[in-house]
Amino acid sequence: MRESLKVLLERYPQLEGMEGDLEAASELLLKTAKAKKIILVAGNGGSAADSEHIVGELMKSFVLPRPLDEALKRRLIEVDPALGTHIAAHLQQGISAICLSSHTALISAFANDVDCALSYAQQVVGYGSEGALFWGISTSGNAQNVVQAAVAAKAMGMTVLGMTGQGGGLLQQYCDVCLTVPERETFRVQELHLPIYHALCIALEEALFG
Repeated sequence: MRESLKVLLERYPQLEGMEGDLEAASELLLKTAKAKKIILVAGNGGSAADSEHIVGELMKSFVLPRPLDEALKRRLIEVDPALGTHIAAHLQQGISAICLSSHTALISAFANDVDCALSYAQQVVGYGSEGALFWGISTSGNAQNVVQAAVAAKAMGMTVLGMTGQGGGLLQQYCDVCLTVPERETFRVQELHLPIYHALCIALEEALFG
């Protein structure tokens, strides 16, 4: 097991028994990133905020430096010696990820014109492709927009990673891996989701850039 996951289990003993699922989730994320496929993340309320948080950790340096590769640095400088040098010195490698909860205009338009529960599924169809990953977060596991996005993702040949509370809800049946924490009350579930996704993002970064 990756070191960040071992540390997570040491700090949060209530997650004992999730070792296999955590390692499997880590491998799914690594496989997706190595294939240069996108990770799509979505949730509602606090889980929407968690989705934003996850994408922020993936798209820029989290705990390790991620300098651009030398070939891209050279191309930047060729395009514009002054600006390119500055850009090459400061940009970082990202892990491709989008928070589906962030697109207010699209979500509100689709909700008004079609069906609010399908706004995430619409984005999965638009952004997703075979081999990509949908990371759905629902404390109950029953959020309809997250569940329907998972169905769309499976139909497109994508991998589905779920994060829920105890029991897993409807979402669990569509997941390749579902991380079900041993709590049911919303805020307590969210309190355990945060250290889990931090550990997974660290493990992914270490595997790619360590």
